Amino acid sequence: MTTMVPYSQTVLPAGIRSRLVDNVNGLTVHILEAGYEAPGRPLLLLLHGFPELAYSWRKVMPRLAKAGYCVVAPDVRGYGRTSGTDVTFDDDPAPYSTLNKVRDAVALVSALGYREVAAAIGHDAGAGIAAWCALVRPDLFRSVAMMSAPFGGAPRLPFNTAGGGQGVAPAATRGSELDAELAKLSPPRKHYQSYYSTREANENMWHCPQGVLAFMRGYYHHKSADWKQNRPHPLAGLTAAELAKLPKYYVMDLGHGMAETVAAEMPSAAEIAACAWLPDRELAVYADEYGRTGFQGGLQSYRCGTSGIAATEGSLFSGRTIDVPSCFISGASDWGNYQTPGAIERMRDSACTQFRGIHLVEGAGHWVQQEQADRVGTLLLEFLDGRL
Repeated sequence: MTTMVPYSQTVLPAGIRSRLVDNVNGLTVHILEAGYEAPGRPLLLLLHGFPELAYSWRKVMPRLAKAGYCVVAPDVRGYGRTSGTDVTFDDDPAPYSTLNKVRDAVALVSALGYREVAAAIGHDAGAGIAAWCALVRPDLFRSVAMMSAPFGGAPRLPFNTAGGGQGVAPAATRGSELDAELAKLSPPRKHYQSYYSTREANENMWHCPQGVLAFMRGYYHHKSADWKQNRPHPLAGLTAAELAKLPKYYVMDLGHGMAETVAAEMPSAAEIAACAWLPDRELAVYADEYGRTGFQGGLQSYRCGTSGIAATEGSLFSGRTIDVPSCFISGASDWGNYQTPGAIERMRDSACTQFRGIHLVEGAGHWVQQEQADRVGTLLLEFLDGRL
């Protein structure tokens, strides 16, 4: 196994450093840091999603550090230069569950010498980790900002079944039924989370005909505000007919992998040249890392979701709410806001008891902290200062 080393400073903005932290819940964790020079600053923990890296926070970290915070962004378990990328499909996915990633976060905070985190800030799958950090350890994570993936609350348990009440179908069963209904559509479709849980997904993306660099370009473009067909709106319910309204990066053609799906929407050379939020030199950092590791480390968490591991673990906290200040920030052109019908409303109305609002950023799709970094930085600082 290759020994990991920090990033070269040439790929990082000024004021950010890369280093490795050993003995973190069995991991060696690669982190990016800003505002580390002065001791005693309040800590912000930034958690990325799929297929991203700690590097996805590079544009907002200096702004947060300038405001007086120590800002730490790890490569989450299974990603980049943190342990766990050598996993295979035949390995147990359980270590990649959200709650074990919460354990990773708690252990990292302790290793860094902190007993409190001013805010857990998460994007995409990282929003789920951040939400669970705040839900299970409000004493440690004093606030939470979620981006691009609404947190609908802890899984519900069957209630009053002994008295004749109705049970709740397991998440894996509901997913299987929905997959079957999607496959009956014309043309037949499939849900991306089910696809990401299959053996072939990693190979399809890692060794795709267009190469990892072009795959990543197509994927990031397709889910951004640059793809003008991203005009999201709420869905009426969790049915195949409603989910079929989602773009094909969420509800895919049954016979296509993700590599083929995004290749069909590859941006032109002119569009790539005009992409100021992700120029080729920055995209190359992602492509180099994923070209080396593959995607399975990130895909394992999807398997935790579709197999029921996540719901089983999360049911321990059924009925518990997020009781620290919370907010939701996302791109106005991000379908992630609505891909789970009702989740954004549950987050606002019941899952969070000190909710500070939904803030949708114009000119951004799914990659909001990269597409509109200045606006996201402003919103985060207003939230942290109690002004949201």
